[in-house]
Amino acid sequence: MSIQFYNTLTRQKENFVPLEPGKVKMYVCGPTVYNYIHIGNARPAIVFDTLRRYLQYRGFDVTFVQNITDVDDKLIRVANEEGTTVKEVADRYTDAYNEDLQSLNVLPPDIQPRVMQTIPEIIEFIEGLMEKGYAYEREGDVYFRTGRFNEYGKLSHQPLDDLQAGARVEVSEKKESPIDFALWKAAKPGEIYWDSPWGQGRPGWHIECSAMALKFLGESIDIHAGGTDLVFPHHENEIAQSECFTGKVFARYWLHNGMLNINNEKMSKSLGNFLLTRDLVKQYGGQLIRFFMLLGHYRGPINFSEDLLEQASNGLERITTAYANLLHRMETARPEEPNGLADEQSKTIRELREKFIAEMDDDLNTANAITVLFDLVKEANLYMRNQNVGKDQLIAYRDLFLELTGVLGLKLEQQDELLDDEIEALIAERTEARKLRNFARADEIRDLLGAKGIVLEDTPQGVRWRRK
Repeated sequence: MSIQFYNTLTRQKENFVPLEPGKVKMYVCGPTVYNYIHIGNARPAIVFDTLRRYLQYRGFDVTFVQNITDVDDKLIRVANEEGTTVKEVADRYTDAYNEDLQSLNVLPPDIQPRVMQTIPEIIEFIEGLMEKGYAYEREGDVYFRTGRFNEYGKLSHQPLDDLQAGARVEVSEKKESPIDFALWKAAKPGEIYWDSPWGQGRPGWHIECSAMALKFLGESIDIHAGGTDLVFPHHENEIAQSECFTGKVFARYWLHNGMLNINNEKMSKSLGNFLLTRDLVKQYGGQLIRFFMLLGHYRGPINFSEDLLEQASNGLERITTAYANLLHRMETARPEEPNGLADEQSKTIRELREKFIAEMDDDLNTANAITVLFDLVKEANLYMRNQNVGKDQLIAYRDLFLELTGVLGLKLEQQDELLDDEIEALIAERTEARKLRNFARADEIRDLLGAKGIVLEDTPQGVRWRRK
């Protein structure tokens, strides 16, 4: 089975065939860096990082570009409020964004262009549109003639006549049509600006992504991705200006993730449910946040609540515990399989891998792929119930855990750190208390260790511990 993605452009699943065999050019819209990112921003970061990882796992050479919008009305407002510069605000929150992504185990993009670094290319792009008659200037502003692009609306599947200017498209009497959108904005007094053929100003929002994609990936790309809130007007406008400029298809596959709600309500500051990613990472850990995001299919909406996060935590603990048990059991296992189960386990491992790939091939179905992980947990646990197990088979199970969780960007880290002397003494005392059948003291020590974040597990091979 080949990889299939649901293409927003065609509204159907399609076999993924890149422009160049073995290579993928992928562009994902990044944040406007005027504040710390909220948990809704973390979803596309995790989803499309997983997509990138999976394509690499399947043997593709992926070039991943994600932009930073560092010039915007919101940035200008924050800079004015703080009495600082737009660049200082942008630098600070770009660093914070990258720190947040690292905490979620999101790989850094191959290229992370910023608007301020792409001004010459943006101006050249706008000039090209004007020369072709697709753009016009009014009092220092430059607008795109939306009506000149006959296919406008093909991504959002709305007829041109029915479309109205989106929330981020400024309504102005300067426009020839209400749905025309700004490519360049004349600078207002005190605003950051660059010199251009139309006077001092700065780029509009939509043009930056088209210019950056063209500069770093070429005239046509394989995958363009982002949240569903970007379908219109942002991605619709990208298609229009890019295809009018180059005369070629801009992106072949458009992937969009669903929105995230908080306790079944839309996240907003007015409702008091605006959650910053970094705050949740401090509270729950980036590993759990990432796992939670992958439990649902990326195209559907997802609801965020403490109860659902607790359920996710229990599921993640099942996986990490099974992996830790494997490592522990490997220490005492015989080199070879003594029970004649080697062929059976090899078949099981092969089938689990094939099932995982089949689920991920089906439009990046991480929800079902995680179900396969739980199947792996079940099979590994069943195997370890045998009195004698083979080390080679345990290693094969361990490697499959690492392989599949690596694709999902989850970390299964062995706890190598030593217990301190106090805890070592407590474990030894508990072991002696159990030998003397002093179970009250043994339970008391277990509780004391639990308070220190140490969980004890009594196994046939002895006591093993792990941190909560």
